[in-house]
Amino acid sequence: MNSKMVKYVIGYILKLEAGFMLVPLALSFFYKEGFKLNGAYLLTIILLIVSSFLLSRKIPEDQRIYTQEGMVIVSVSWIALSFFGSLPFVFSERIPSFIDAFFETVAGFTTTGASVIADIEIIEKSLLFWVGFSHFIGGMGILVLALAILPKSSNQSLYIMKAEVPGPSVGKMVAKISHNSKILYIMYICITIIMIILLRVGGMPLFDSVIHAFGTVSTGGANIKNSSVGFYNSTYIHFILGTGMLLCAVNFNLFYALILKNYKQVYRNEELRAYLLIIFMSIIIICINIYPFYQNNIYMVRDVFFTVSSIITTTGYSTVDFNTWPMFSKTVLMILTFVGGCAGSTTGGIKVSRIVIVFKKVMGEVKKVGTPNRVIAVKMDGKKIPEEMFSKISTYLVIYIFIFLGIMLLISMEFSDFTSAFSVVSATFNNIGTGVGTLGDTFDYSSLSNISKIVLSISMLLGRLEIFPVLILFSPKIYKNRNYF
Repeated sequence: MNSKMVKYVIGYILKLEAGFMLVPLALSFFYKEGFKLNGAYLLTIILLIVSSFLLSRKIPEDQRIYTQEGMVIVSVSWIALSFFGSLPFVFSERIPSFIDAFFETVAGFTTTGASVIADIEIIEKSLLFWVGFSHFIGGMGILVLALAILPKSSNQSLYIMKAEVPGPSVGKMVAKISHNSKILYIMYICITIIMIILLRVGGMPLFDSVIHAFGTVSTGGANIKNSSVGFYNSTYIHFILGTGMLLCAVNFNLFYALILKNYKQVYRNEELRAYLLIIFMSIIIICINIYPFYQNNIYMVRDVFFTVSSIITTTGYSTVDFNTWPMFSKTVLMILTFVGGCAGSTTGGIKVSRIVIVFKKVMGEVKKVGTPNRVIAVKMDGKKIPEEMFSKISTYLVIYIFIFLGIMLLISMEFSDFTSAFSVVSATFNNIGTGVGTLGDTFDYSSLSNISKIVLSISMLLGRLEIFPVLILFSPKIYKNRNYF
């Protein structure tokens, strides 16, 4: 374990967070939100700068980073970001409980969108911006941004990127990881700006447009209204947000392929085709199921399109109370929370690519029944999938199921029925925030006990970082070096 390099990168990340916090500080001054809130930001920034200096005051001679270092850097960085990011809420006494504030901030950075704030509309604009900004930062990944601007970031930084970017594998668009990261963030920022402009055209106020653009491109669902997106009651806004969510759940590498006019790569991408098919079929069957309950077919298609977009992308925005829909429709939505979007996107869930690969493997085994000597090559995008990939995906899914059940067992002490416990774990572990079931889409997490909030905070981190980077912190091997911290 190269502990010095681990500490250096974490220190650099805290320096970035200090810079990010200057924005809500400026907004707090602009909106004249008071000395206490200004002081909360300033004190947090000072603590971040001091911590950053202590960790990264000296550039390590050995700058090698491998899988273990990458995973530790990612997991500790996200925990540290959430810890310091929660301090403005605590210092300003807007969320006096540190556990509540930590939960709120973890939900932001992991793009889960779960909240302990019962009335979001009474919160100051600078804090609302910080919540939305944390979604934006966490969407593409703070480490991806660091790799884009970190001095002398080498190709070994791929191990950091692999640990943070969701999906079974990370593709490189260009040779240098730093250039790869820059391209990702440039596209990410451009999509955000386009979303802001389109929302403004629809009549949404500028501040609201910025926050909802953050929540859409990150597929986090940052909210500033108690009634979520339904507050705006605009078909145009619903369509723009729904389309934006679907686009940002696509592998960002495909956007780069479009820029390079490599249309064949996009067309032949099996994950994208499966993703679009799942969306189309879900919309069709839910529309058929709820047709008797709607008098206006246009409103029905609008509501179903938006809800399916929000759920499969794990964004969590809502325009209608879909928990009043028939059980069949709610079951489809619950399944979509586990599916998630594409690998290499900002979404949570298992990811479409894993599901496609497992489906192909299972179908291959079915075809071999009766002819055991038959060799069937399973391919994805025209390329044979190595057995190592099957092994990794199988291991991930088994661990995913065990951890899900373990979290559910702990949380079940809080609830009186199976459906509620299942729904809340699904909402946090899959980073959607919205409960599909008895909890409803506006469930207030502040009603839970502190123990449950801690468990669910870990659940959100496990889901966003896809388990392994967090699990490695429980390995005794990484603590053998006494100078680690």
